[in-house]
Amino acid sequence: MNATETPSLRQRILDTSRALLETEGLAALSLREVARRAGVTHQAPYHHFGDRETILAELVTEGFDLLAQRLAEANDQVGDARVTLVAAFEAYVGFAIDHPGIFRVMFRPELCDAQRFPAAVAAGDRAHGELRRMVEKVHGSGNAQVLASLHWAQVHGLACLMVDGPLALSLPTPEARRAHMQAVGRAFAGAMHVGP
Repeated sequence: MNATETPSLRQRILDTSRALLETEGLAALSLREVARRAGVTHQAPYHHFGDRETILAELVTEGFDLLAQRLAEANDQVGDARVTLVAAFEAYVGFAIDHPGIFRVMFRPELCDAQRFPAAVAAGDRAHGELRRMVEKVHGSGNAQVLASLHWAQVHGLACLMVDGPLALSLPTPEARRAHMQAVGRAFAGAMHVGP
C-alpha cells in the first residue's frame, strides 16, 4: 500500500483491534469500541466479522504466522547448533515482548474455537513445526517430541514471566527485557550442553 491509499475497512478493524489489545487488553476489545476507535459506525465491523471471536481468531492466526516466520528465520540462520538454539529462543521470547497483547490471547483456546477457526489451528501448527525443526537441527531426531516440549516450556515460561509476571515489574523496559532474554538464552544453551 502506498502513502495515498487507505486501508480497507476490514484491515482498519483488524489494525484497531490489534492496537486495542496491545494497549488496553482483552477486556477492552468489543466490536462497539473497535468501531468507535476506527471511526466507523457501530455496525461496520459486523460486515466483515460476525463477532468478537472472529476478530480474535484472525489476530491469533496472524500472531502464529508471525511467530512461525520468526522461528523459521532463526532456523535458517547459518551457524552451529548453539546459534540456532539462541536465535530461536530470542525469536519466541522477543515475539512476546514485541506483541504482548496478541501473545496473551494466542494460547487461550476458549477465546478461539478450533472447530470454527481451522486457519488459527493451522497457523499454530506451523509455529510448532518450526519449534520441532529447531529441536531436530540442534539435537537430532531422537526424542524430538519430548525435547520440543522442554524447549517450549522454557521459552513460553520466560515469555509469560516477562509479559505478565514478576519479570514485567523488575524489568520495566523492553530494552531491559531483551538484555535479560539474551542472557537467559545463552545460559539455557549452555545448560543444554549445546555448542562450545
